[in-house]
Amino acid sequence: MAAHRAAAAQLRSRLARFPQGERVRLGKPTSNLFRFGGSGVRLDAGGLDQVISVDPGSRTAFVQGLTTYERLVGATLEHGLMPLVVPQLKTITVGGAVAGLGIESSSFRHGLAHESVLEAEVLTGDGRLVTATADNEHSELFRALPNSYGTLGYAVGFRIQLQPVGRYVALRHVRFDDAASAAGAIRAICATGEYEGERVDFCDGTVFDADEQYLTLGRFTDDIPPGSGPSDYTGREIYYRSIRRRRTDLLTIHDYLWRWDTDWFWCSRALGAQHPLLRPLWPRRYRRSDVYRRVVALDRRCGFSARLRRAMGLPPEEPVIQDIEVPVERLPEFLDVFHREIGISPIWLCPVRLRDPAGWSLYPMDPARLYVNVGFWSAVALRDGQRTGDHNRRIEQLVAQLEGHKSLYSDSYYSESEFWGYYNGERYGAAKQAYDPDGRLPDLYGKCVRGV
Repeated sequence: MAAHRAAAAQLRSRLARFPQGERVRLGKPTSNLFRFGGSGVRLDAGGLDQVISVDPGSRTAFVQGLTTYERLVGATLEHGLMPLVVPQLKTITVGGAVAGLGIESSSFRHGLAHESVLEAEVLTGDGRLVTATADNEHSELFRALPNSYGTLGYAVGFRIQLQPVGRYVALRHVRFDDAASAAGAIRAICATGEYEGERVDFCDGTVFDADEQYLTLGRFTDDIPPGSGPSDYTGREIYYRSIRRRRTDLLTIHDYLWRWDTDWFWCSRALGAQHPLLRPLWPRRYRRSDVYRRVVALDRRCGFSARLRRAMGLPPEEPVIQDIEVPVERLPEFLDVFHREIGISPIWLCPVRLRDPAGWSLYPMDPARLYVNVGFWSAVALRDGQRTGDHNRRIEQLVAQLEGHKSLYSDSYYSESEFWGYYNGERYGAAKQAYDPDGRLPDLYGKCVRGV
């Protein structure tokens, strides 16, 4: 803790040295955002990326803001524990999951990643180091941190809840022939915590087509079925393809938590990492999401794939990289339009219900309602007369129509009035005035929509 306090104090000193009026952005070695660019001087947050302590007795951990979930999980599994929600990609940081929302297959039980936070130490935009909890004098900041994307302050440390784990996760892949039956099963599973009499600790889904969707149901176990062992999807085998082939599976808890990272869900196929001839040549240590993301960032800067499409006479493409939530009863409507008008496949599903009945200021989901997160990450060709942004704009309109919400880690096209209507501009304005009155940090709309 002494080293942590020193690193936090150094960060505060570095912020204080920047001239007033100079816009500040957090400098960090990795990013999982798909909003590229942005202006401002970089605030070096080095020294704030460690797990400070794990307490098996209270099932809590104290971690620094830039700690990756890969590092955090490595520390907690040694004690037979894990965070309540572990986002899918290894280099997502705890601070990033809180400020930008984190979700995974335990979210139907435990809500979003930030809902396991007991206290947050924050360097505010006006230069204070404060500790925010749900019921202290900084409770408004505690409520406004989720979905604030570093525009109110930078979290330097968190105390978070943990849960016990089994050695393995036993999986069932259950097929549904239409979205309505899948949505009905999601409602039943999330209401009872079981399926066909068997406990469900994890629930997510994969949609391959309108008539082929699967729910993957996981439960903790310490047992290995006779004559079998846990699967390995870090080598030649690819996890998402197994969903169609296998009715049951078994993974170590470590490999289950990172099952999506090796191939960035399914997105590594666009980079050739899934080709049977190229995969053995792609070193195993580089089969991970942060490597793929750096490749995509380089392509965005250099425009190589866009030039190649022009040379081949192909139409330009629009990146459609989004996660949205819609109420479970509206899921079939969303997927119907999405299949017809967008056409990306596969699609990820993840049910989520907020744990905290008070809700969260800047992402106003109804705590009494069950939602399904829908994730889709690809590019869609532009038809004649279409412009970049048309596909994403259509999704924004559809999500609003279906009483849903959209995460802000990627491109957004809202008008300013729309944006503040969806993301609680009144509460944001009050928090901004209280913790960054001089606007040293970017404004949420400017950062997430205008890209400044």
